[in-house]
Amino acid sequence: MQGNALKLIVGLGNPGPQYRYNRHNAGAWFLSRVAADFHGELRAESKFFGEAGRITLAGQDVRLLFPTTFMNRSGQSVAAFCSYFDIAPENMLVAYDEIDFDVGTTRFKHGGGHGGHNGIRDIISALGDQKDFYRLRIGVGHPGNKAQVANFVLSDPSKQEMEVILGDIDLAIRTLPHAVKGDWQNAMHNLHTKPA
Repeated sequence: MQGNALKLIVGLGNPGPQYRYNRHNAGAWFLSRVAADFHGELRAESKFFGEAGRITLAGQDVRLLFPTTFMNRSGQSVAAFCSYFDIAPENMLVAYDEIDFDVGTTRFKHGGGHGGHNGIRDIISALGDQKDFYRLRIGVGHPGNKAQVANFVLSDPSKQEMEVILGDIDLAIRTLPHAVKGDWQNAMHNLHTKPA
């Protein structure tokens, strides 16, 4: 599947040290690792309601964004950024925590609904119901009871779970050179067929 080249990577989470290691910040962990691995730096940018940076990845210029609006208002930051840099949704990858996946399952996806994720819901809404962006769904597990989900995502994974999640994040980062060139078929294959 030849898709769209990647120009923007967004990592979702909540700002502030008290949230840093919560499951809900898995997308932010991914973004931080990308910035570190490719010598980028995230800096506060008030006009984008977030922290922004840029890297060179596989010879391409890629921008990075961490909305600091809190999860439920992520779209405010993403819409402002995409508008300013004229980035179409189909050239964007949004990384976030996925409770429908067990820890150890991380998947790329193109388009679709919000699946109950408030950050994705707000981004779709802020972009004018535009769903055609790529997603990196980082499995954080499910508490088993819908009523416990809010507390669950705002709690920290165990040390063992964290190691597995960070391993998945590293694997996803290794597939990014394919994604940047729009070769999503190889990116997905390499991520989705990780060795057991």
